[in-house]
Amino acid sequence: MRTKPFTDLDLNRSVGNLLRLGVLLSVVTSLVGFIKLFMEGFVMPKKYKLLDMGTTSEKVWGQFWNSLMKGEGMAIIQLGILFLILTPLVRIIFALIGYLKEKDYVYVVISLIVLAIMTVSFLTGYAH
Repeated sequence: MRTKPFTDLDLNRSVGNLLRLGVLLSVVTSLVGFIKLFMEGFVMPKKYKLLDMGTTSEKVWGQFWNSLMKGEGMAIIQLGILFLILTPLVRIIFALIGYLKEKDYVYVVISLIVLAIMTVSFLTGYAH
């Protein structure tokens, strides 16, 4: 059985569907988080404490995962935002695979460079 070749149209359609799915997943997750947050009796705080500048990223991620495992609404909203942030990163990986299938090596190299920049920025928090 012969399969049809992978074309630019297939790649564009797949990437478009991936972006739609990422945004939809983010919106649904955030909406669930908002509903859960208000069911928990969320009240806006009267005073905001200054951010602790000595907080490490490990501590922040640890607090996030602990809150998420408890099913807290704010953590679910943050998960939705994380899905939204990761959607372009997954899109680049998806496009990279498509370019490899098309044997379009110029775009493979460009995608690898963009992926490396985004990954370093995401992991180090360095944005400019």
